Amino acid sequence: MKRTLLAVAALCAVTFAHAADPVKIGFLVKQAEEPWFQDEWRYAEVAAKEKGFALVKIGIPNGEKTMAAIDNLAAQKAQGFVICAPDVKLGKAIERAAKRNNLKVVSVDDRLVDGSGKPIESIPHMGISGYAIGKQVGEGIVAEIKARKWNMADVGAIRVAYDQLPTAKERTTGAIDALKAAGFPAANIIDAPQAKTDTENAFNAANIALTKNAKFKHWVAVGLNDEAVLGAVRAAEGRGIKADNMIGIGIGGAKAAESELSKPAATAFFGSVMISAKEHGYQTSVNLVNWINGKGTPPAEILTKGMLMTRANQAEVRKAMGQ
Repeated sequence: MKRTLLAVAALCAVTFAHAADPVKIGFLVKQAEEPWFQDEWRYAEVAAKEKGFALVKIGIPNGEKTMAAIDNLAAQKAQGFVICAPDVKLGKAIERAAKRNNLKVVSVDDRLVDGSGKPIESIPHMGISGYAIGKQVGEGIVAEIKARKWNMADVGAIRVAYDQLPTAKERTTGAIDALKAAGFPAANIIDAPQAKTDTENAFNAANIALTKNAKFKHWVAVGLNDEAVLGAVRAAEGRGIKADNMIGIGIGGAKAAESELSKPAATAFFGSVMISAKEHGYQTSVNLVNWINGKGTPPAEILTKGMLMTRANQAEVRKAMGQ
C-alpha cells in the first residue's frame, strides 16, 4: 500500500511539473532582417513576457528551412507556431508537418494556400486587406496630384510589381484601381517587375521604367511596401526627378518610411500607409497561446487596417498605431 501511494505521489509530481511548464511557441518569418518582421518579433516578445509563455524566433528564407524549423520546434517540445512563409504555396506541406508534430499553426501577413491556390481555411490567419490598403495609397496619391494641380495626362505611374505574392498584387491593384477611378489614364501606368521585395531590386525595376518612358512631366509610384516605393524614388532621383515632380506612397510605415519622412528636406517619398506590426506580432501570439490552452480557436481570418502617414501627421499616426 505504501509503495502504491509513493508511486501515485511521484506520478502526481511529474504531472504537476509538466503542467507548470510554460507554453512554448515558435514565430517563423520569411525575411528576419526586414524591419517589419523585427517589429513583429519584438511585439511577440512583449506578449510572451506579459502572458508567461516561451517564444522561439526562427528565420525561414526557403522551404527547406521552413520544414526544418517545424521539426526543430517539435524537438523543443513547442505546442504551436505563428508563420509567415517564404512561399504561400507551401501551405499544405506546412499543415502536414504541423499535424505530424502535433503543433497548432496560425499564419500571419501572407495567407497559406493549397495546390489550387485557395486559402487553407483550417489554418487561422491574421493579415492585411491588401486591396483596401492599396486603395488608400491610390487615393492618397490622387489627393496630392489634385493639390499640386497636375494634369493627369502628364503623369506616369510606376507600379513596382511582385505579382507572384498574392498580397503584393492585391495592394498594387487596389492602388491602380483608385487612380483609374479618379480618371488617371490607363495608358500612363507602367509595370516595373522586381525580382525581390527590397529597395535594390525596386530601384533596378523602376530605373528601366523611367528610361523607357522619359516623356512624362511628373511621376507617381506604388508598390508592395515602403522599400519598393523607396527604390522607385531613388531611381527617379538618379535621373534628376525631384520631390516637386514625383509622389511615392509606400505601405508599412516601418524604419524605411520613418527615416525618409524624418529628413529635413522633403523627398519624393510622400508618405506611407502604416500597418500595425504590434497587432500582427502581439495578438497572433496571444491568440495561438489561448488556442493551445483550450480557450477557443482563433477567428478564421482577421484583416487589419492602415492609416496614411505623411510628414505632416507622422507623430499622430505613430501614436495611434501604437508605435
